[in-house]
Amino acid sequence: MAEPKIRLDPADRIRPSSRKGASRRRTGRRRSSVRAGKLGILLLLWVGIVGCGLLGYFALTLPDTSELTRAERRPSVTILAADGSLLTTFGDLFGQPLSLKEMSPYLPKAVVATEDRRFYSHFGVDPIGLGRAVFANIAAGHIVQGGSTITQQLAKNLFLTPERSLSRKIQETMLALWLEHRFTKNQILEIYLNRVYLGAGTYGVDAAAHRYFNKSARQASLYESAAIAGLLKAPTRFNPARDREKAAERTAQVLAKMVEAGFVTSSQAMAALSGGGSFATVPVTRPGARYFSDWVAEQLGDFADTGNRDLTVVTTLDPRMQAQGEAAIAEVLGRDGARMAVSQGALVAMAPDGAVRAMVGGRDYGQSQFNRATQAQRQPGSAFKPFVYLAGLEAGIRPTDEFIDAPIRVGTWQPRDYIGRYQGEMTFAEGLAQSVNTIAVQVAQRAGPRNVVAVAHRLGIASALTPEMSLALGTNEVNLLELVSAFAPFANGGNGVWAHGISEIRDSAGKIVFRRNGSGLGQVVSPEFAVAMTEMLSAVIGHGTGRSAALPRPAAGKTGTTQDYRDAWFIGYTADLVAGVWLGNDDNSPMNKVTGGSLPAQTWRRFMLAATQGMPVRPLPSTPSPPPGVLAAAPPHPGGFFDNLFGLFRPAPPQEPPRLRGGP
Repeated sequence: MAEPKIRLDPADRIRPSSRKGASRRRTGRRRSSVRAGKLGILLLLWVGIVGCGLLGYFALTLPDTSELTRAERRPSVTILAADGSLLTTFGDLFGQPLSLKEMSPYLPKAVVATEDRRFYSHFGVDPIGLGRAVFANIAAGHIVQGGSTITQQLAKNLFLTPERSLSRKIQETMLALWLEHRFTKNQILEIYLNRVYLGAGTYGVDAAAHRYFNKSARQASLYESAAIAGLLKAPTRFNPARDREKAAERTAQVLAKMVEAGFVTSSQAMAALSGGGSFATVPVTRPGARYFSDWVAEQLGDFADTGNRDLTVVTTLDPRMQAQGEAAIAEVLGRDGARMAVSQGALVAMAPDGAVRAMVGGRDYGQSQFNRATQAQRQPGSAFKPFVYLAGLEAGIRPTDEFIDAPIRVGTWQPRDYIGRYQGEMTFAEGLAQSVNTIAVQVAQRAGPRNVVAVAHRLGIASALTPEMSLALGTNEVNLLELVSAFAPFANGGNGVWAHGISEIRDSAGKIVFRRNGSGLGQVVSPEFAVAMTEMLSAVIGHGTGRSAALPRPAAGKTGTTQDYRDAWFIGYTADLVAGVWLGNDDNSPMNKVTGGSLPAQTWRRFMLAATQGMPVRPLPSTPSPPPGVLAAAPPHPGGFFDNLFGLFRPAPPQEPPRLRGGP
């Protein structure tokens, strides 16, 4: 029987050419797969090489970790006002290093519960916590959670800067892995708790417990432990010294986290909350006094070998006057700053012996730590003229001598008065009261520029001065502190002073390291000339350019205004206080026609009225009384004080001072 034939559809027939094509396609796919595999392997190889290179680079740039367990600290310096109240502290406050067994058992639990719940199970980096933080931050649209573990925080705090960058994060991760390899979990947690910053200058839980609760971390209660742990999130914001309410809210959050972690029961947490904690009274520092504190701190090395000791510095600052100085500067800048195009101000007040009672270095220390009372070198303008006139007195000029306010020229320079007109004849004393530029230049010519420089330096101006004629108009730069210091001899009868702010320095054991017993420059002006200057500077306030500074007690002073109204000054004194005010702009831009006799004189008056309130009204220094019997033998001449001062003779006919030839 014949076999049935199988009929094939033409489409099913396999032709030789089709078989060859399929084979070629299979071969091509295999070759493509091989090539892709080779490229993938090559890519992985290069990724590995680059990755190893990057890891090697970051490993080479890691900081030195050889001294991890050695605690570094700066000696602390506590700055106190004259009444013993706290101004500020510098340096680090460390407590006693404690082991985990020595600490209150609640402290490690509170920190782990709030900072790193899986601390004992991860390898230094917590992928779960990191992922949760990423999703939370994306959902919130900003950073609300951090994914760093305690180990990473320790690595960052001990070895790295606060900079936020990818390279810093890689270094932080590598250091965390190294720490986990090098130490046990308990050792890492112990180092962290003893070194972490917890606000108010404290480092470590023991220092924080002492600062906030007046006890060791050994005795910290559940509530106190939660309060300390709560500071880790934001040491300043949740600082009990700054905001008790926010600190209490944060403590409640930490207690809730401890309950969630199973470290305490709900009843324990509720009992802790109801019992609360007894926060210690943490002294509040005075932000406005930081300018003064910085100035004092810079001088410590000149008065004591600080070594590695904690120091307490008692200063001369009067907190009441300091607050009044800050208020005076704040008021004038707030009220008139925008209108008069003035953005900054400074004030210094001192006793006539140079003890600084108040120092305002600017409108806001938080915005700018530049101290405009001690660091800003500015032209004093006419506030420098008292040194010119003192040089004139020492050269033999008398206050009653006549001068002529008229056009003068010195070489190519022609000084002019800001009022825009000349007043003709006037006395030497009236030239100072009205701050006439042409007369100041004539006095400098008579006395000699080098003698003017010598007088200014003798009285306390430390800045370099150029002995040229424009010096008479205050074109050389000085700072406010030295200018006020140089006015002090007029207030105290002729004795030069060192501006000083330190009364006493003690170490942590109470040992006196330094105590001021009085110092100064000695007699730098004869008492007679000091009195003569006071008489003339009193006229500045009485009927001259400083009338806005008038007080209900004897006072003297001098205005100062520089070219284009870039600086405005008033420096003045009573029998008990010498003070100066400067107003201007940091960029040296002009103000809106602010003169020393306007806003600075008004600010000085406001401050002095408040600062001298309660002080007895005392006269300014006068000529010492002669011994008994002298007045009877030689009564004062009817010519007056100035005539008697300069020799008990009638004024000679006024001699016209030499006039300089030149144009108007």
